[in-house]
Amino acid sequence: MNNLLANYERILEVLRKISTDTLLIYQRRRPKLFNLELISLVLTAEFMGIDSENHLFRNLPKALSCKIERSIYNRRKRRLSEQINSIRLKLAKEFNEFENCFIVDSMPLEVCKIARINRSKICKEHQYSAPNRGFCASQQMSFYGYKLHAVCSLNGVFQSIDISPASVHDIHFLKDIKSQLSDCVLLGDRGYLSQTIQIDLFNEANIRLETPKRSNQKEYKPQFYPFKKYRKRIETLFSQLCDQFMIRRNYAKTFEGFKTRILSKILTLTIIQSINRNQNRNINNLKINIT
Repeated sequence: MNNLLANYERILEVLRKISTDTLLIYQRRRPKLFNLELISLVLTAEFMGIDSENHLFRNLPKALSCKIERSIYNRRKRRLSEQINSIRLKLAKEFNEFENCFIVDSMPLEVCKIARINRSKICKEHQYSAPNRGFCASQQMSFYGYKLHAVCSLNGVFQSIDISPASVHDIHFLKDIKSQLSDCVLLGDRGYLSQTIQIDLFNEANIRLETPKRSNQKEYKPQFYPFKKYRKRIETLFSQLCDQFMIRRNYAKTFEGFKTRILSKILTLTIIQSINRNQNRNINNLKINIT
């Protein structure tokens, strides 16, 4: 934990360059820890692989521990999910402003094991956001929870993300893409095969959806090899989220807490990419010393 304060200050420095606003909400009493500083602490914990708030506060430097209590930290962090996402979008815009080729894919996010479905109360506070059971074809497994849908650039920077219940088919995510992207090529796997969606995306937003065809389809042709190679970029990103950021390990009890954890991990990844770019390093080399 010796580097926690140094990492916190480095991430806060990056955040202040992105946002001049302290992101303060109206409060009767002025908090000792500004919202931007709290977000920096959240991202520092994610970067260092500290996924237990109790463990974080047991080892928090006195300069920070005197400014906020753990329960207040948790409540404020959940309220800041929209601000966390807005910072991520600003960073993504800097990276992807001139990109014209993106990759789309999804990954499973379990909230509990299937054996515990009947007695689990995790994320069930609202019917519209409740998890359910789904199937991941690439891993040949059933799971209970959500799906993370994501679009990233060829450089490996997340442009657009969404969370849906596990039973929602991947192709439904493409219906929202046309309001977020335009005039580009979108690479997907066979889960996004749909002639109707393909035509709709092209007509509405000039998005050319490229997916490999099944071998039993009419006029079958192997996919253009560079496209096949480019699609591995998002799979590598998902692996990094699982390995370094432990995105599939869940301690949240509410959907708002679950969503905030996912957004925090993805923003942390993007912050490291930004630091790498400023230091002329490979942006996807995530296991580094940022101080």
